Order: sequence, then structure tokens, then C-alpha cells
Amino acid sequence: MFGISLDIRKDHFTALLSQKKAVATGLISQIILLPLITLLLVKLLPVSPGIALGMILVAACPGGNVSNFFSMLAKGNVALSVTLTAISSLLAFLITPASFFFCSSLIPALSGEVWAMEISFPELFLNMLLILLLPLVAGMWYGAVKPDEAGKIAKILRPLSMVLLFGFIAVAFYNNRAVFMAVIGSVFWIVLLHNGLALYAAYLFSKLLRNNESNSRTIAIETGIQNSGLALVLIFTFFGGNKDMALIAAWWGIWHLISGMVFAMVMRRIPIKT
Repeated sequence: MFGISLDIRKDHFTALLSQKKAVATGLISQIILLPLITLLLVKLLPVSPGIALGMILVAACPGGNVSNFFSMLAKGNVALSVTLTAISSLLAFLITPASFFFCSSLIPALSGEVWAMEISFPELFLNMLLILLLPLVAGMWYGAVKPDEAGKIAKILRPLSMVLLFGFIAVAFYNNRAVFMAVIGSVFWIVLLHNGLALYAAYLFSKLLRNNESNSRTIAIETGIQNSGLALVLIFTFFGGNKDMALIAAWWGIWHLISGMVFAMVMRRIPIKT
């Protein structure tokens, strides 16, 4: 999170003034539309409470910073992508726990499961402040005070962050390999459907609100690319490493890289009408 925020500048937030509708669409899509899609899937699909909670937690997380790269590939609005990633990351200390507890409370079986895990909103909120907001604010401050040094550090932290993310995923799979082999068929299709609907619904939602093609591509990517690494950290920290939740977050971490790349390459081939 510190590495992500090294590139965040005040200009990313002043972009709100010139792209109000696009930014609002992106935030609504990620904070409201994606959780609604998730709740619909949880109610329609025959999933275990752990799988359902994993889906809800992933949907509650902020956008992943790799979305900026995919937005560039898709010929989207990269400035909008960075702005949405920055805002969603800064708001996540509040939005992530609030969205998770609210959505899970709407389904009695899941609400009971959360209570059984003895997870409280204040506890999760406080820890989100420590592991998410403080590093982000520290990185933004350092980037503003020493931009040259921050740029050099960011070049090291970006690949290191990816290595750590894949390490987290690898450990999650290894520790739950027996469970994964038993449920890979269902987990694969659940994440494919969940992620696919996030991309497609967000794109249609943006077009429906008459955002231009470039912005709509970016909004779709920002909604479909989630910070699954953060979800894994929360699962291992607060949810006792719940196997079903970890499998959803870990597989999402792999799959959204594939789906994001495919989406970006397909969109890249479609001309943007001026």
C-alpha cells in the first residue's frame, strides 16, 4: 500500500473537478454495483458460507493497482484509472469493513457465520486504519516531499509487491491444496462468473450513463480488478485463514490478471469513435 501511494499526487484528486461524472460512475460501480452483483450471485448459486463470504470480501476491497496497466492497454483513460484507484484505496479503511458487514448481514446464514468467527466492525475498522490508511498517507506524504527518491523506491516496491502478492497466493494454495483440488471445479467457475459479470456490468452501466468509450473501458477494469492481496491479508488475520474464503481470494488474484489482460486486448482492437 505504501508503494501504491508513492505515485498518488494531489492532481489525482483535483481531477474530480473536470471528470465528475466519470469518477462518480466508477466509484458507484465499484462500491455499490459490484457488491449488488455479488449478493445476487450468492443468493442464486449453491455456495458454502465460506465461499460466499470470500466473494463478498473481495467485492468490498478497493481496486488493484494493476488496473492502471490494463487501462493503458485497453486504450482507456489512464488518469481516470489512477484517480479511481487512489480514491478507492483511501476510502477502503471505511468502505471495506462497512460493505462486508452490511452485505453479510443481509443473509442470515452469513451473518451468523461472521458472528461465530467473533469478528467485530470496530476491530476490523481499526486494523484497516493501521494496515491500509496509514501506509497510504505516509506514501503520499513521502512522494510529495521527495518525489525523486519516491520514484526510485517505487521502481523497487512495485515488482516486490507483485512477488509478495504471488507469494501470498502460492502459500494459500499450498496450505489448502487438498481442499483446492476438491473444489477447483466450482471455485473456477464461480470466480469466472463473478469477475466476468463485474467487468461486463460495469461497462454497460457506464455506457448507460453516457460516459465515453475510453472512460467506460477504464470503469469496467477498475470494477473487475480488485485488491485480492488485501483480501488474503484480512482472511489470514481476522478470519482464521478460512479455507473457502482464502481459495476465492487467491484464485481471484490469479484470474483477474488473465481476464483483465483478455478484456484489455479485446478492447484495444476496437476503435474508439471520436
